Amino acid sequence: MQQDSQSLVQSLFDQNPRFRLLYEEHRLLEKDLDSLTRKSFLTPEEELEKRKLQKLKLAGKDEMERILSNYR
Repeated sequence: MQQDSQSLVQSLFDQNPRFRLLYEEHRLLEKDLDSLTRKSFLTPEEELEKRKLQKLKLAGKDEMERILSNYR
């Protein structure tokens, strides 16, 4: 089952430009969030940025899930 999901993600990544963009954005947002999470203290501006990144990441993930569900 997981292999089928990975194959579908790879197929959409290769063939669907919108899915590819969302996937790449998701990875970049994850990297930015990781760097903020590693800090022991966040300024109020960094906290705000962290929340903004989390919302963007979640919105992108939701759209990727909608695309995936259309192909299942």
